[in-house]
Amino acid sequence: MVQEGIVLGHGVSRSGIEVDKANVEAVEKLPPPIFVKGVRSFLEHAGFYRRFIKDFSKIATPLCRLLKMDVIFNFDEACQKAFEELKKQLLVAPIIALPDWFLPFELVCDTSDHAIREVLG
Repeated sequence: MVQEGIVLGHGVSRSGIEVDKANVEAVEKLPPPIFVKGVRSFLEHAGFYRRFIKDFSKIATPLCRLLKMDVIFNFDEACQKAFEELKKQLLVAPIIALPDWFLPFELVCDTSDHAIREVLG
């Protein structure tokens, strides 16, 4: 039986869930993007965790506006604030959490010929 491992960039062991230190340092040192390609790359990375970040769409709105066609790239104060907030949300542990077994929850299963998927809600 595996005693510990990495899931979604988090160390999972008997002692609990911890953020992987290498990932934390990489995100902490990430400078603000200076081109559209950098904004797109950051949003793709952060978007992987969007379901774990409350109000992700609202926070990311200023950055998403920079991706529209025929918009002049202006990384203003609102964009900087959104960038820093998303970075902060990516650094807090845990993005994933163990369920509280004392609260009711629903297990939803989706099966097909190719995959099986479950969601705790």
